[in-house]
Amino acid sequence: MRPSAVARFQRLFRTAGGVDVDKDDLRRYEGFVDRKTYDLLLIGQAHAKSNARDIIQPSDLPVTKGLQESIHAFRKLDEDIELEPILEQLAKRPPLDLTIAEETEQGLPEIIGGLTLALARAFKIIDPERKNPQAEQWERVIAAFDLLL
Repeated sequence: MRPSAVARFQRLFRTAGGVDVDKDDLRRYEGFVDRKTYDLLLIGQAHAKSNARDIIQPSDLPVTKGLQESIHAFRKLDEDIELEPILEQLAKRPPLDLTIAEETEQGLPEIIGGLTLALARAFKIIDPERKNPQAEQWERVIAAFDLLL
């Protein structure tokens, strides 16, 4: 990740969750994004298949009310931070059995932005006093996301 991208992510985590992240945290973050993107697309694929379609549409993705609210909040923050172009690069498309619709693919950066915002806020829920999340807090927050996504 380029230094300008690192600074933008650090700003997002500080603004959204009041936490400071470093380069090690950003590596953990990239792994989180890879796994959650795959999970969302995998469920989207199952929904598309159950509806006898061979293309994953945006409505196939399991976007909950909370995630939708985080996406909207991310849009507002992103006007200042301008992370969406960087998130496009992070939105890796894992190999799936079905094709991802162009509209679905175009929406992935905002979904990842919403996940990022929710992740940053979750650190304060897990450990309100901690400013710099450590491996233990990352494990707890990721475990919570794994329960829901």
